[in-house]
Amino acid sequence: MPLYDPDKRPHKRVVPTQDGSTTLYSAEFDECYHSTRDGALNESLRKHVEPAFALQNGATRLTILDVCFGLGYNTLATLWYRMRLPRPPEVRILSPELDRELVASLEGFDYPEAFAPLRPVIAQIARTGRYEGDGIQIDVLFGDAREILETIDTSVDIVYQDPFSPKKNPLLWTREYFAQIRRIASERMILTTYSSATPVRMGMYENGFLLYEPPSAGVRPGTIAALRPLDLPPIDMELKKRRNPAAASLEDARFFQGDTGTEPR
Repeated sequence: MPLYDPDKRPHKRVVPTQDGSTTLYSAEFDECYHSTRDGALNESLRKHVEPAFALQNGATRLTILDVCFGLGYNTLATLWYRMRLPRPPEVRILSPELDRELVASLEGFDYPEAFAPLRPVIAQIARTGRYEGDGIQIDVLFGDAREILETIDTSVDIVYQDPFSPKKNPLLWTREYFAQIRRIASERMILTTYSSATPVRMGMYENGFLLYEPPSAGVRPGTIAALRPLDLPPIDMELKKRRNPAAASLEDARFFQGDTGTEPR
């Protein structure tokens, strides 16, 4: 059975979340785009934007990889948060997205009131897939994220690792996938993700990332990864391996057939 099912892709339904913001349920992945418990807006701000920007404090320019664009909450929350900084950095956001029709529909999506000032940005992205102005550049890169990562030739300072879950979209959580992230990571890169699963953490650790527990922020914790030491509680993956010798990362070979890795099962 294919990992991606274009026939199911158009089938979505609106789902409210506990912080009052709205998300969608995807029939293709049998999953919501956001945690209904943490809330779509809270999840974007607390799990991704706030910790990433706090750890990049003082940066004047940031390149951000938002995996994947989806409803655009992480990108829009970044702009909302940036507007409130005394010295906002220039930001360039690159965001792979498989579902072009979803992005085209976002001009009419029921976003939280906090995003009202960003309506012109949303409209431009929905119509063209990009926005540029006021120290901001956003490019939605339509297609398969794994293929798109191979084409990125710039260093990335922040990664919002936020695709559908490893059970539903495993090819964006494998050891080989994180090797692609490692290739484009700047020395100061910060990766944020909602996942705390051992196979996910192993995939990052095996690619040289240091792993940390995120600061408490009123949402369920995930993982922060970096290539440099951070002032956060570290996650000891060597201890994890000693306690559980069977602990292993996800591998492309479990999901691809043939030698080229181009035909998902």
